[in-house]
Amino acid sequence: MLDDNYYMRQALIEANKAAERGEIPVGAIVVCNDRIIARAHNLTETLSDVTAHAEIQAITAAASTLGGKYLKDCTLYVTLEPCVMCAGALGWSQLSKLVYGASDEKRGYSRYAPNALHPKTVVIKGIMENESSVMMKEFFKKKR
Repeated sequence: MLDDNYYMRQALIEANKAAERGEIPVGAIVVCNDRIIARAHNLTETLSDVTAHAEIQAITAAASTLGGKYLKDCTLYVTLEPCVMCAGALGWSQLSKLVYGASDEKRGYSRYAPNALHPKTVVIKGIMENESSVMMKEFFKKKR
């Protein structure tokens, strides 16, 4: 069985893909039964769609793979704490476990909607937090 660090490294690869496209570097993967079933990164600029966050893309891809809308036996790994919109979508998907890297003090769900996730969702934060934070800071430093 692979560990949280392995899967978060996979999410960081997705975040790097986003950065290469000029997108805010957030990457996400969905794991079900120790298998990656979805990979995604931010596509808001590419698609001109404010809802095209990595988490939303990952939920859609995972649901398509599973053939249903619920992610009850799945874990989402994402490099940045989900926003309120994404946390709501994760709540509706009944995600079993959320693992994220860096906290988002300005836009993170835990500040504005701490109960947005499904009540049974297990949350683990801070996995590879430094790597996620550095990638985000470097991206915005280059933008300025």
